[in-house]
Amino acid sequence: MRQEVLRAECGFSLIEVVVATSLTLAVTAGVFSVMNPAHGAFAAQSEIADMQQRLRVGVTAMSTDLTMAGAGAYLGTQAGSLNSFFAPVLPFRQGAANDDPAGTFATDRITLIYVPWTTAQSTLAAPLTPASPALQVASEPNCPVGDPLCGFAKDMSVLVYDDSGDYGMFTITSAAGNVAQITANKPSSTTFGTGAKVVEAVSRTYYLKTDAATETYRLMHYDGTAAADAPVVDNVVGLSFDYYGDPNPPAMIKPNSDPIGPWTTYGPRPPAPGIKPTSYPAGENCTFTTDGSAQVSRLPALGGGSLSLVKLTAEQLTDGPWCPDAGNPHRYDADLLRIRKVGITLRVQTSAAALRGPAGVLFAHGGTSKSGNKWVPDAEIHLQISPRNLNLGR
Repeated sequence: MRQEVLRAECGFSLIEVVVATSLTLAVTAGVFSVMNPAHGAFAAQSEIADMQQRLRVGVTAMSTDLTMAGAGAYLGTQAGSLNSFFAPVLPFRQGAANDDPAGTFATDRITLIYVPWTTAQSTLAAPLTPASPALQVASEPNCPVGDPLCGFAKDMSVLVYDDSGDYGMFTITSAAGNVAQITANKPSSTTFGTGAKVVEAVSRTYYLKTDAATETYRLMHYDGTAAADAPVVDNVVGLSFDYYGDPNPPAMIKPNSDPIGPWTTYGPRPPAPGIKPTSYPAGENCTFTTDGSAQVSRLPALGGGSLSLVKLTAEQLTDGPWCPDAGNPHRYDADLLRIRKVGITLRVQTSAAALRGPAGVLFAHGGTSKSGNKWVPDAEIHLQISPRNLNLGR
């Protein structure tokens, strides 16, 4: 009996200890294998939420201005969409600083022009010339009572345009009495005559700023003046715009002698026979020519007779004819007047390099992560926006 008791209390054998230890290690490894991906997923989720928020901010900013693009004066004469006078959507940067050359086409930047809700809408009471940067406006019924400048004030951005297809953006530097001193956002040799439309206006340029040396990638905003550009969203690694246009050429819907527009389906109305406001022959402009008896479109039909919008190519938007003419510093391709819809592609990356893998399909710019369970791929969104003020006739 004594021998049996001692044998029962002698402990585990070596084999039993090895087996028990192996089981413990296996269970521990299993626990950690579950915890490690969970830790990576936890870190990734906050970055994914941040990326979604940055996409939302970028899309909201651009879509708000794109929706308004082309909104024109709604008080007094020459009311209606800006697209009846000049192209308000431009595939390049335009303004007082780092202005793109005329005729440029860029896929990663866009300039939008529109008239906001404002009482500052009138016409020139005296010619506006490059040598005389003074703005004098006519007193019209819609002007605020007792305000000789009809609502225009210091630091306001103003747009001046006429029936020739020409326009200019200016900034008011001072105002006293019925005269405002202005500076041109972009130098011009144009003289705007008495009766040209003058309104408060908004110019918005969006573009992608890339600095590989500092790893700075931003969606930027510029207001067309001498003010500094402002960031909208950080870690934007992709931005591109596509343009879709009306396949039909512009057509006359009223005689150009009619005092109330619009006179054409889109684009500036041609001058009266015998009148030559630009370098085009008398009675013609960038969108209309004459066939000997009538004014007909200078632009061709696109899309093979289809009524659907057609995607406009870089070649179509840079080969002319030029508005208001080929020698104007504000010149733009007449096909820009066709634009009815803009496609946007916006791509953002995580700000944490530790959550980015090697550069490739998933990452525009590689990071330091070697573990796939900690990767947060770039997020991309595609959308199309139809500016409502460019689609009034469709």
